[in-house]
Amino acid sequence: MVPGANRVQSSEAPLWKTGLLRMLLLSLRGGFEPGRRPEFETSQRGSSNTREFQGELHHTKGLMRKDLPEVGIDPGTSHTPCGTIPTPILNHSNTSYPSNLKPSTPNLNYSHNFHLLTNSIPSMAASSSSSSSSSVQKTFKYDVFLSFRGADIRKSFIGHLYQALQDKGIYTYKDDERITKGKMISDNLLESIEDSRFYIVVFSKNYASSSWCLKELVKIMECHNTKKHIAYPVFLDVEPTEVRYQTGAVGEAFSKHVNKEAAGKWRKALKDAADLAGWELKNTADGSEASFIKKIIEDISIELYNINFSFDKNLVGIETRVNDIVSSLEIGSDDVRMIGIKGMGGAGKTTLARAVFDKISIQFEGKSFVENVREVTNTPSSGLKSLQQQILSHVLNDKDMIISGVRDGQNIMKRRMRGRKVLIALDDVDDVEQLEALAGEPEWFKSGSRIIITTRDEQVLLAHGVTLIHGVSLLSNKEAICLFSKYAFRREGPVQVYEELVEQVVHYAAGLPLIIKVLGSLLFGKDKPEWEDVLQRLKTIPLSKTMEILKLSYTALECDHKEIFLDVACMLKGQTKNMVIQRLEGCGYFAKIGLRVLQQKSLITIYKYCDDDDDDEYVGMHDHIKEMAMYIVRGSHPDMPHKHSRLWNDDEIEHILANDLVRIKFISKFEKSKTYTNFMVTMLQGTEETRYIEFNGWNVGPDIIMNGIGKMKALRFFKVCIREYNKGIDRCKIIDFKIYSFPDALRYLCFRNYPFRCLPKTFQANNLVTLEMPFSNLVLLWELGEHKVRDKLRFLDLSGSELRTLDLRVTPNIETLDLSGCNNLVDLPDGMWTLKHLKSLKLRHCQWLDKLPEDLCRSGCLEVLDFQFTNIKHLPDSICLLKHLKYLLLDGCKFLEKLPEDVGHLECLEYLTLSRTKIKHIPDSICMLKYLKDLILNNSLLEKLPEDLGRLACLKMLLMEGTSISHLPQSILLLKGLYITGPRGCLESVGFTSLIQTHKIKYEEYCYIEV
Repeated sequence: MVPGANRVQSSEAPLWKTGLLRMLLLSLRGGFEPGRRPEFETSQRGSSNTREFQGELHHTKGLMRKDLPEVGIDPGTSHTPCGTIPTPILNHSNTSYPSNLKPSTPNLNYSHNFHLLTNSIPSMAASSSSSSSSSVQKTFKYDVFLSFRGADIRKSFIGHLYQALQDKGIYTYKDDERITKGKMISDNLLESIEDSRFYIVVFSKNYASSSWCLKELVKIMECHNTKKHIAYPVFLDVEPTEVRYQTGAVGEAFSKHVNKEAAGKWRKALKDAADLAGWELKNTADGSEASFIKKIIEDISIELYNINFSFDKNLVGIETRVNDIVSSLEIGSDDVRMIGIKGMGGAGKTTLARAVFDKISIQFEGKSFVENVREVTNTPSSGLKSLQQQILSHVLNDKDMIISGVRDGQNIMKRRMRGRKVLIALDDVDDVEQLEALAGEPEWFKSGSRIIITTRDEQVLLAHGVTLIHGVSLLSNKEAICLFSKYAFRREGPVQVYEELVEQVVHYAAGLPLIIKVLGSLLFGKDKPEWEDVLQRLKTIPLSKTMEILKLSYTALECDHKEIFLDVACMLKGQTKNMVIQRLEGCGYFAKIGLRVLQQKSLITIYKYCDDDDDDEYVGMHDHIKEMAMYIVRGSHPDMPHKHSRLWNDDEIEHILANDLVRIKFISKFEKSKTYTNFMVTMLQGTEETRYIEFNGWNVGPDIIMNGIGKMKALRFFKVCIREYNKGIDRCKIIDFKIYSFPDALRYLCFRNYPFRCLPKTFQANNLVTLEMPFSNLVLLWELGEHKVRDKLRFLDLSGSELRTLDLRVTPNIETLDLSGCNNLVDLPDGMWTLKHLKSLKLRHCQWLDKLPEDLCRSGCLEVLDFQFTNIKHLPDSICLLKHLKYLLLDGCKFLEKLPEDVGHLECLEYLTLSRTKIKHIPDSICMLKYLKDLILNNSLLEKLPEDLGRLACLKMLLMEGTSISHLPQSILLLKGLYITGPRGCLESVGFTSLIQTHKIKYEEYCYIEV
């Protein structure tokens, strides 16, 4: 069943026919406009028709095609909660209408208009059902009707006022402009008065001398009193009292009518009009007609704006977002302000900018919304010159503006823009040159002007000096459901039987308006099996329409940034920023600047977990940006993964390796000499397409992996985790390393549970930057006797391996070294303390480690020292000379009894853990650690804290559970935002009794406070 298509029996035909005819009549009267809900005239007859039509509409459950023999039917149907309504196509060429039913808009496309009518029925029905007495707002043909004495001022004041109204886009009736030939002038004018929203009555000295003007004024005041029209008097060369009491020049002009039957009615109309709020020339702008007209235009424009403006009903959550930006624009301030709106493709930047523009444009003297700047700029026939011409013609109202070139356009804009307070919106900017041409400097514009810029690239804004930048927030789940329902069901919420499927669609869209609208339109009118089919297809085949839009951001990237983007999307999303940088640098990229570029172009996000104890930043990416990256990688070979540059799907990789789909090319070489010709096979080369692989290889044997990977000669990134093999088995005998090896192009190699005792001898590792072999069977890295220097290797992780010996003299540029859990080592590796670039050293759970060298300070770059759960007994004093050390982790060092007295000289230290140690005293110098954030002392033998602990201004966490500390120092009251755990008595010692809270984990309860 199609959502909302409730069929009925043919016995209801007479009822729905009546409703259909009424809809047709209302359509022909011009009551329906494209993109707007139905509106009806509110005259006595019109109101009656409206109520009658709405009442019948509620009884109309469905319309059957077979019951419309006299009307052509459009093949498409509009499905609504009121039924399935076919779209008639009517021929109007030979049709005559009663005068009150003639279309008010010429050349109207009636079949299209009726189609819009049927689509609008649900919103109208919903409106009428919510309030039984709801009234429908009247539409007007004219914004303003000008009433004046023509002989006086037609070619002077009225001419200027009329032109100013037209220039502002205010549709105005002036009798010499709008009279239709062949009609009585009185009929035409009276109809126009009724069809106008506002009246501007210009009182001049001779206004009251014209009986025609007075009749006109009576009609105007009658309409004004209905509250649907508003009249404004303008006192040009007379005063309000003269009009009110018919004295002075007004009395003299009116004297010719005093004996007429209508004189009393005319006097009342003059008095009532003079009592209204309006404008008086002599009291406005020192009597300047130009300023006077400008004031009238401004006031009328604002009134029209307040009446007519409303956000598009298909926009969800727009009002709050618009108000945030309008608040930042501070329209009342006199500075020239530029504001940027940035976000990923399809996030709604243009929609938001347009809504802001529409909301505030009335407050500016000139305005221009420039769409598709990127696209137009890249069009040879258009370019920046055409956009400059567009802005100038809109702002200056000069359609004949001619620009010879971009430089000429800049000079003209700089010279001409200074005279008007303008609002300019530049949509989809992607190059700073575009901004330099279209909004060069604030000095180009008059005070109070505002420039709105939308872009995917934050750097474009920063380069132009735009500092006020708003990111587009994606839709919440509730907003997404509402927006999707508007497109899929033509209503505010989903049809009940589709609710579960709607949740799946919204989850897939992940808050991206573009995806939601495309899917809503795609699924409109389809039944549940079709919905399920579409959702299943989306799991493997993305929407090409949305992919092409999102892909624009990728296309604009430099080549190396494209590679970084694809790596992050396919391999690194969700990892810490530091880890991503390490791995990208390992592949030879300038990772820090690359990630910054991707972030500015809204392709990635950098975020923190709000409940995370550390300050780690993570690299994130919207699901559809990731999907777009995979779409790019699959390229023209979606069903041939062995031709993809990156592989991440476990099943595909296993299939490639297990079926030996890695192709081998034999490169032949002839060697010629004077005596013989020798043919030889010089090398084996594998596929050049695959450069990055990450997968879980639990179902693939290591022999198969080594066989396949060795053929991928272009492979730069390889990460795999396989099943753990029994420790001590010499798997090296299984493989002939003369044939199988790792590709020498590898820069990043991570092989968790590597089963062999060493790396293949044929693996030169000349390009290797990162080597991670956690929980491996490695006994030594290279075969005995191998002393070749690998000076590109910077990151080495052999944690949990069977390593017995390690010579770091052949890897002089190591920055991070993790040997945690390498319990077969008997001593620190040779050359460790000569590593000049070493930043991180992790030796946790190395039971053999019981002492540290006295010259530990030789590694002056160290930032992380992790000696947790080792048997060290003391720390050398030289450790205090490590000026860059941030992490000193000593948790579980059960033989450690004291810290060096000068520990306070570790000026960069942020984290210090001393849990489960024998330390009883903390040196007072610890209070010098001005950057210390975490001090972890749980289950240590500490009895006292330094009295000046309150000097640790950055301290955020103090954990003392299981210690003998009986009281806190008074200075701790100086600290703010501190989280403390410890014995209740200790926390109460400085008056924290009322702040103490308890928390239970399993069977243990602990006390904590937050100050």
